[in-house]
This record gives sequence, structure tokens and C-alpha cells, in this order.
Amino acid sequence: MIPDEDVERVREAADIVAIISEHVRLKRVGSVYRGPCPFHQGTNNNFSVMPKGGYTCFVCGEKGNVFTFVQKRLGLTFAEAVKYVGEKAGIEVREISKQREGPDPREPFWEMNATSAEWFREQLWNSDRGAPAREYLASRGISRETADRWELGFAPRELGLLRAHMANLGWEEERLLQAGLLVKRAEEEELRPRFRDRLMFAILDAQSRHTAFGGRLLGPGEPKYLNSAESDVFHKGQTLYGLHFARGAMRREERAILVEGYFDVVRLSDAGVEPVVAPLGTALTEGQAELLRRHAKTVFIAYDSDAPGQKATFRAADALLAQGVAVRIVTMPDGEDPDTFVRAHGREGMERLISSALDVFDRKVQLLERGGWFADLQRKRRALDSLLPTIRAAKDPITREMYLARAAEAAKVDRGVLARELDAGVGRRARQATHAPAARRPVVEEMDAPPAPAPAPVGPYKSTVEASSSERDLVRVMLVHRALADVVIEGVGRLSEDESERPEWLADDEDQSRAPDGLRDPVFRAMYDALLEAESTLQGGELITWLADRLEPWAVQLAEEMLGTAESMTNPQAMVEGALRRLRERAMRDTLAELDRVTPLAAGEQKDRLIAEKQRLHNELRHMGATGWKGYRRP
Repeated sequence: MIPDEDVERVREAADIVAIISEHVRLKRVGSVYRGPCPFHQGTNNNFSVMPKGGYTCFVCGEKGNVFTFVQKRLGLTFAEAVKYVGEKAGIEVREISKQREGPDPREPFWEMNATSAEWFREQLWNSDRGAPAREYLASRGISRETADRWELGFAPRELGLLRAHMANLGWEEERLLQAGLLVKRAEEEELRPRFRDRLMFAILDAQSRHTAFGGRLLGPGEPKYLNSAESDVFHKGQTLYGLHFARGAMRREERAILVEGYFDVVRLSDAGVEPVVAPLGTALTEGQAELLRRHAKTVFIAYDSDAPGQKATFRAADALLAQGVAVRIVTMPDGEDPDTFVRAHGREGMERLISSALDVFDRKVQLLERGGWFADLQRKRRALDSLLPTIRAAKDPITREMYLARAAEAAKVDRGVLARELDAGVGRRARQATHAPAARRPVVEEMDAPPAPAPAPVGPYKSTVEASSSERDLVRVMLVHRALADVVIEGVGRLSEDESERPEWLADDEDQSRAPDGLRDPVFRAMYDALLEAESTLQGGELITWLADRLEPWAVQLAEEMLGTAESMTNPQAMVEGALRRLRERAMRDTLAELDRVTPLAAGEQKDRLIAEKQRLHNELRHMGATGWKGYRRP
């Protein structure tokens, strides 16, 4: 027996035209291929093959897919046909040696989710509890017909309703817990529903099996969107919302429209833009990009056009380019998303935007040119830094070469210089990336559950960031000597780089040198941010209690340990001055490294000025007595 997933993977990868051409003389006619039917030995071109579909004979009526053809033509079993086509497509197919006894063990999860989806729909339309959700759908212009097609529902706030309903149908609580429909908090005995007071979206896999849910909170609170937890049938990073409806259109049209949210998918599909899917609140993963590649040659990304949307767009584009997919960017009007735009302008308006979409690299260059990022060396260097990852991501060598030439043309830089930079592998930012665990609980505003807390470090926390001991000293002073907190804040503020004109999408989360306010270690940065919000009157135990609501438990323990060192802090004012001086030295070293990077792009008097500036910084460092930094070079 061959798993369904493997059969699907082979079918999607197979070139049906090439396989049938080995047995039938085909010629292209428009978007299909025609030839004589091999089944009734026809002589006219009544046998039609669709490149992304199946075959049909308009005389004898024979039709099917690539596996059907191979079975009938070569006399193979289905398993043999899948292996044969898999070999043609370069995919190894392994047959499970022993067929499972009984049904697929995942079937109860699919059934539970399908049963729950029906109950959520009942609560939405036939219960007074669902009135707020019905009003919300009406406010967004979602009809009953559309809601039913997408299996929208409502999860009431009451604790025991879903559990009682499922128990009456014979579902045990342990099963519901495994499926993620119920959750158990450590401090409570009673099982609670995971989704409460939320508009519910059923999430189905490519085979239309119910695998999970997404819920939008209707009242105040966080997170606004919550997905099911990972389970035996749900892996968020390998799932695309709407794929069960979109897959046929994606293969037929050889394109996919990638949007950000549930409502974007529902609205576009309802309007007739069918090949539309969305990730589930996370950055597009490699698994999701591979799913898209299996179904479409070109992906049109239609995210919001604000800075966070642009940043997410270019990250998704890089993931898709790495899969060999052509990526085009749909530019949404300011303040619009696909949902609101299609509601106002319909399918025709959306198709016009799609038809004017730019290749991702052209869109990046366009934004940089409009912002004047190629106007001077410093900004040009950063602009190129933002373009190089996309060039590296391009799997297709011809695409990569075209991108390289386009970047050299836009920046007016010798192509050979860029090629050497490209061949150097990962850039400066990737080399600087630190691996310290995140300490702060982020406020979740996306379609996502709160991430699992970072694991506590084994033993004392050890930072990998240069000069992190100075950052630790500043946080210690803010914890122990609350009266000096303002002095620390003022000094740290002076370390900030002027990034006011820099587009947010140019920023790299792994570039710690761009962290605001000069603090680069994520743990000390999180503690500093939390202390910025604390009242100056909070001290000792009260301060720790206040921090406990904002930091992970192990980070709070670290703060307690730092508070316990108060007696060893004999001169806190001098400690602050010394720490700020060392961080200033670090910033100057960073500037020197930046000058090293932009100098090769300069010539003539401009190059002389850069060399003079480097000498000035070296002199200033020597004047500051920064002898302890002689061996430090940015990695």
C-alpha cells in the first residue's frame, strides 16, 4: 500500500503530457495537446490531454488521470502505476510492507473535528449565543451561503457546552484533549474548551479532511486569532488555508494567489478569484512554499502594502524563490487589503491588480529607487544588503543572473563586485545573528497562538553578544537603584542610530546591530523594555512581581539574582558611565565595519573622505583608551 500523501505528491509532480507522448503522437492545440486515441485505435486527433489535468477521448469516452492511463496502457496495478510515474518524475515511491489493520488511526481526529465544526455552525445560526458573530459577519458582508460553504461557526464562552455535546455522542475527554478541542491549564483541574467567544474557521487539508480550526476573538483580549494546537493531523507549517478549494484552480490556471488572512481567502474565492490560499498566521514556511510549488508555477503575493506587510511579503518571496517558483507582487492600495478591496471593486478590480503585478525583485528595486536608497554610499550599501538575500534565494540560475544584473544596474555598481559579495555566502547580518533565547512574551496580534515560551537556559545565562556584560550592568542598575533609571535611559537613548527614514522592511530581525537603543542581547533588551514601563516607586519584591507578568519565569529568576547583587555595587554611577562608554566603543567599531563595507563602492574624492573618516574614528577610539577592543572585529 502506498500512502495517500505519496500518491498525491507523485501525481502533482508528474508531466502527463511527456508520459502519454511516449505512447501517443501529440501536438499542441491551444492550451491542450491532441492526438489519435490509443484505446480505440483512432486515426483522428480526438484524444485530448491537459497539461495539469487528465485525458479524454471524445469518441470512445475514455478518460482519466496519469495513473489511469499507465494502468490501462501498460496493464499495471495501481501501485505499480504510481511507482512507474514516480520514477519518471524523479520521486522514490515506497510501498508500506504491511497494510494497517483497521482504519487509519487519524480518522477519529478528522471525525471529531468535523463533528465539532457542525456544532460550531449550529451555535452560529441557531443559538442566541451566536448573535454577536452573526452581526459581525453581516458587518463584513459575509452571506449565509458563503459562511456555510466555508463552514464558519461560533464557539460560545460557556465552559461545558462543547464537552457535553461531544460526550453525548460518545467522544471521551481524553480524545478531545488530544485533538486540541479541550485544554488543561496547570493550575486548574477542569478541562476547558480551547476556543471561547470566537468566530470559527474550519481548516481542511488538501483532501478536504477536517484537521483544525482558527478562531477570531469577538470581544476584547489577546490573541485576536488563535489556531488549533499541533496534533497528529495538523501541522501548521505544512498547511495552507483554503487549499482544498483552490487546488484545482491553481493547477488549471498555473498560478496561486497568496494572501494573509482567512477573510481575504473567503472574499476572493467567493468573488471568483479561486486559486487563493493563506498561511496560518506565521511567516511562510518551507513546507508551505513546497505545497505552493506542487500546485502552481507562479505565486502572486497580495499582502498589505504597509511596512509589516512588505516585510512579510519579501520573506515569503524568498522562501518561494528557494523552491524555484516565480514570484510576483500585487501592490494593494494604501489602507486596503484583498478583503476590503474586492468588496469594493469586485473580481475585475482584483484581476486588474494581479495583471499589473511586478516580479518581486523589480518591486524591491522600485521601492528602493522611490525612497532614494541608491543616492549615497551608506544607503546604497544597505539597499544592496536587502537585495542580496533575494538573489541568493533564487533557485533558478537564469533568474539569479537576471537579478544580479538588475541590482548592479540600479545601484550603478560593477557587477563583478556584487558577484563576489554574492559568492561570499551568507551576509554580515547572518554572521552576526545571535542564538540567545527570547525572554519576553510578545503581544500576539496575528492569526496565531502565543508561541511556546523559550526554554530556560541550562545553568547561568551566557550571552553571545559582544559587550553584553555592559548591557547587564545597565539592567542591574535599573533594578537595584531605581533613582538612576532615568540616567540609564537617557544614556542608552544617545546610543540609538537615526533610523527615522529607513523603511521597516529593510530591517533584518537577526541584525542585532540594528536593535533600538543600543541593546542587542534579546534577554537584557526584554528586561530593559519592561523596566522602561515600571513606575519608579516599584522596588524589590514589588518590582519582581510586576516583571513576572511581562517576562518568562526563568528571566524573572535572572532578575532576582541580579537584585541579589546589590551589595557588590559600590559605585553605580561609575558603573553606568563605564557601561555606556563600552557600548559607545562598540557602536564606533560597528561604524568602522560599515565604512569597510561601503568603501569598495566609492571612488575618487568620495573614497578619500571615507578613508579619512575611518582614521578619525580610530583616533577617537585610541583617545577613549579603548585598548581592550584591539582584538575585536565584527564577525
